[in-house]
Amino acid sequence: MNAKYVAFSLLILFGFLLVGKILRVKVKWMQSLFLPSSIIGGFIALFLGPGVFGAIAAKLGYHSFAEGGLIGADMLSVWSTLPGLLISVVFATLFLGQDLPGPKRVIKVAGPQLSVGVAFASGQYVAGMVIALAILVPFFGMTPMAGALIEIGFEGGHGTAAGMIPVFKEVGWPAGGDLSIGTATVGLVLGIVMGVGLINWAVRTGRTQVVTETAGRSLEEQKGLFREDENYMAAKMTSRPSSIEPLSLHVAIVAIAVLLGLGILTGLQWVETQLWADKVKLLAYVPLFPLAMIGGMIVQLLARKLGFAYIIDAQMMLRIQGLALDALIVSAMATISLKAIGENLIPFVLLCVGGVLINLFVLLWLTPRTIPQYWFERGIGDFGQGMGVTATGLILMRIVDPEGKSPCFEAFGYKQLVFEPFFGGGLITALVVPVIYQFGPWPVMIGMAALFLISCGTGLYYWGRNGRSFVKPNPKADVPIA
Repeated sequence: MNAKYVAFSLLILFGFLLVGKILRVKVKWMQSLFLPSSIIGGFIALFLGPGVFGAIAAKLGYHSFAEGGLIGADMLSVWSTLPGLLISVVFATLFLGQDLPGPKRVIKVAGPQLSVGVAFASGQYVAGMVIALAILVPFFGMTPMAGALIEIGFEGGHGTAAGMIPVFKEVGWPAGGDLSIGTATVGLVLGIVMGVGLINWAVRTGRTQVVTETAGRSLEEQKGLFREDENYMAAKMTSRPSSIEPLSLHVAIVAIAVLLGLGILTGLQWVETQLWADKVKLLAYVPLFPLAMIGGMIVQLLARKLGFAYIIDAQMMLRIQGLALDALIVSAMATISLKAIGENLIPFVLLCVGGVLINLFVLLWLTPRTIPQYWFERGIGDFGQGMGVTATGLILMRIVDPEGKSPCFEAFGYKQLVFEPFFGGGLITALVVPVIYQFGPWPVMIGMAALFLISCGTGLYYWGRNGRSFVKPNPKADVPIA
């Protein structure tokens, strides 16, 4: 396979993304679900691959399609390498170009939000481990690592699930990667469907404080387009193109962040080999992407310290992040093994149901007791993120607070600064599977249960009971980081 074929494979990949966008513009039910074009394109690629088209063709006697479907085995092999690479780009951009607020306001605004967010994430681990230990391991013979799939797929989303594929292969359970991608897909779709349903219920029953009647979405929003008369700036020019193209400059900064993360990971793995690798291997299974995020944080702090932080534009970083994430989702979904999901269908369904139930419990029971003011506006964002991705949470918050009158966006954004380095693809997400592989399920089960109880306790008895959750809206609050 030569470089030309790799380039051709990338062109076809973005062709599926364009097809997904066209269908989003044309098909009403896709608009009403706010399905991202990458998900639609990924589904089409999955259908045309060996799992659906290839299997059907093989049953009809056309065995030449069995291995690669209409797409081809070589092209799928190129696509299968992309998720593990692109997820590092996504995470490296998370903090680049971001301004950190003052610590007092962060604590006051993000404190209760963090309690709720950690309850979502740790609760998913608790639910997953309980299902795995009580049902999946004894009755289906699955590995206890299956207990981590809910948080990886739901809270982490497709990016994190794809980034964990090499880890599952390293620990000898490649089916875990396919199941995590499938879980992420279910979570994303249900996050939108259930989120919109919960919003309608909350408006009808008077649980929202900003929107008092169901807000309609414009046709352009449903199609995912801007009107011709809308003036939306995609990014800011921070360098003159005569010296270097601004996009090129920002891609180079992202590359430095990823390389820093690679250097940190390599150094940590070297330390492990010198100290305890003969007894326990843990860092050997840690993926690159959470360290790439730390690399991005280091680059941002150095840029601020040296006085050139102004050349790093947050919007440009979001565009790079979005490009990488779109390509990642299409490639990850196109290379899902439907056979692996089919062979583990009942465990897969049980994990998805468990994830939905724990998310509903945190949103409907814990959140109003932790955040008495604007609880639904602030909680629905974490619910959306806990079911799918950050973008899902933002969509749902925009529906219940279209003009930013509540502190939901500000609180969500500040929470992300503390939350993202650990959960939803952070260090804890990256470490849980290797920990279960090395030490068994009980350290994770006990640790996450304790963390869940602590987050619930601080929410109920510190923030909620004493009214510390209430903050006045910040009219200058920015849209939170992804």
